[in-house]
Amino acid sequence: MACIYIIDDDKMVREMITNLLENKGHQVVCAENGRLGLELLRQKPADLIITDIFMPEMDGTEFIMDIVEEFPQAKIIAISGGSNIEEVDILKLAHNLGALKTFQKPFDLQEFNAAVEELLH
Repeated sequence: MACIYIIDDDKMVREMITNLLENKGHQVVCAENGRLGLELLRQKPADLIITDIFMPEMDGTEFIMDIVEEFPQAKIIAISGGSNIEEVDILKLAHNLGALKTFQKPFDLQEFNAAVEELLH
């Protein structure tokens, strides 16, 4: 099956998405921030990248910009629990930067899974 990266500083979110994807037969690689995720991607490419937006060291928007620059064919899903900057729609920004799908946490697992399968095919 596919190799999917999950980049999120929230361990519970990483574990939930990992369980969902591994139950579908996918190989999952996790990192807690964009810097580590980028290092891993440079070692082994991914079929799909799922990234949070607000993380320490390298946030999701910077991570998405770096991915798009280094791996222009990358398929990205951005997820976010919200922001302190109400006037900025961070998921719309992520989409404009290159995320193909976006989800506000908490998200519907069936819709999320459908998006994953759509992007993998």
